[in-house]
Amino acid sequence: MEKKIITISREFGSGGRTIGRLVAEKLGIPFYDKELVKQISIESGFAPNFVEENGEHAPGRSFFAYAFAPQGVPGIMNGLSTNDFLWNIQCSVILQIADEGPCVIVGRNADYILKDREDVLHVFIHADDEFRKDRIVKLYGQSEKSPSARVAEKDKRRRVNYQHYTGRNWGDAQNFDLCLDSSKLGVEACADIIVDIVKRYQK
Repeated sequence: MEKKIITISREFGSGGRTIGRLVAEKLGIPFYDKELVKQISIESGFAPNFVEENGEHAPGRSFFAYAFAPQGVPGIMNGLSTNDFLWNIQCSVILQIADEGPCVIVGRNADYILKDREDVLHVFIHADDEFRKDRIVKLYGQSEKSPSARVAEKDKRRRVNYQHYTGRNWGDAQNFDLCLDSSKLGVEACADIIVDIVKRYQK
């Protein structure tokens, strides 16, 4: 089965977004990251910043974060909590994008949302801590929190969100077709490996 769609899940600071963009450019197909946020924002009515922050991050680092989230009001957002309403819209938009044709989708639990499609290549990008800490400082600058704390918090909130909505463990190799260490291979090489695999399926 030809692999037309590539989902890129990634640790914070591993370069997954850059790798996804390179893959899309090399294959000449649409790349969904900020554009995905924009579409979800339009469909949900939430601000793009809210979608970007809450679409793949839990409200807190604890696995009880969603237990204390405000519940929805009957007649508004179908009575769902804000997070659950956003999740439903996100699923709908990602499924629609996949139906439209070949593309690269970064994050937002797309690997799980599209798990039943055979034409999808699911990729997880990870890297060692030093690589990730150096990368986020170069990309986003310094902040009040240390690079170590920023990496740990982002990953934890992604992990909690993923487990809450999928029932699976975030980053488990068995959930992906391909896991790549960008700190060992390099960002460009990771993109080339993914492209090569996709092209092999086209033969």
